[in-house]
Amino acid sequence: MHYSLVPEKEIQARIEKLQEQLKNHGIDCALIAQNVDLYYFSGTMQNAMIVIPAIGNASLFVKKSLERAKSESTIRTLPMPSMKQFPQQLRDLGIHYQKMGLELDVLPYGHFQRMQKVFVETEFVDISPIIRKQRSVKSAYEIEAIRQSAKVAYEAILEVPKILKPNMKEIDFASEIEKFVRMRGHIGNLRLRAFNQELFLGMIVSGEAAAKPTGFDGPAGGEGLSPAIPQGAGWKEIKANEPILIDIAVAVNGYIVDQSRIAVIGKLDPQLEEAYQVAVQIIKEMEKSAKPGTLWSEHYLHAVKMAEEAGLKDYFMGFKQDQAKFLGHGVGLELDEWPVLAKGLDQPLEAGMVIAIEPKFTFPGKGVIGIENTYVVTENGLEALSYAPEEIIRI
Repeated sequence: MHYSLVPEKEIQARIEKLQEQLKNHGIDCALIAQNVDLYYFSGTMQNAMIVIPAIGNASLFVKKSLERAKSESTIRTLPMPSMKQFPQQLRDLGIHYQKMGLELDVLPYGHFQRMQKVFVETEFVDISPIIRKQRSVKSAYEIEAIRQSAKVAYEAILEVPKILKPNMKEIDFASEIEKFVRMRGHIGNLRLRAFNQELFLGMIVSGEAAAKPTGFDGPAGGEGLSPAIPQGAGWKEIKANEPILIDIAVAVNGYIVDQSRIAVIGKLDPQLEEAYQVAVQIIKEMEKSAKPGTLWSEHYLHAVKMAEEAGLKDYFMGFKQDQAKFLGHGVGLELDEWPVLAKGLDQPLEAGMVIAIEPKFTFPGKGVIGIENTYVVTENGLEALSYAPEEIIRI
């Protein structure tokens, strides 16, 4: 792996696409401050804000480190003015701001209040949906970056039989997997947009601990190391004949691939074996049916129907009241991007969207069973980006 900068053409194409939407919505400029959006539009993730006018050149205002931002970004890069000086700085650059777009889904309220005090005659509007919609459709550059992550995730699964041992603690197993992917370029930080949602590497959990519910919006939980990190790998020893969920998200150069596989030392309970086959059937059905123009919601409802027909509805994506209400989620620079395959989300899939589809079943006292692959939507349907062997890893 090597240190990789985002190409100038890629950044310019992203800025121009946003500018088109700003013009369509009558917005004078966008002020972007959240780290991931900042990186997406500038190529750097320093302490900064980027202002993108509907017409004209974008400007990156950097508090720290200006020197590094200049070395990583190809757009105009300037020192961050004080908040009081900001309106005048924009006027000097010929940037209009009567109507300014902000990322109101993630911008802290205190920051927003400071903006209101200095931009007193400005109308603020939420451009989060515009940005999330744009980022949901990946460029060829982004898809190739996800393929790099998929290669590392594939290699990590091949390594499992060499690492996994009876009575090994979950945290020891997870640490070995993390070391393996980190040495191959995984950045170690899985970014989520949703408030208070956190994830470290993924869910490498076993048996009944995997089925322990948590506040994380997913089908698996885990005991974690303490109530201060109440999910994922814990101190539990991995036992024979229980399902071991290896749900890892790998981000090389920031772009995430999300992949789940199942391992077992010995044999699985027949109910779990059957559930795994149903999970595979669901994901194979999604591979055939998820095409451009189909609705996000219809794929979730179809999967729920398949689970119900198999007598597993109560266990699908969690158990009863703790069920996660989705089948798949977009991935890219964040783990919870659009699209989301869930009830009520009736937007159509588009070519270039990247989705992690994860049919799983949660059995209290036994564990979590299922599969997850990351796909790109093409004109002909889904193309798998993650490609590790899908068979249960039997030790």
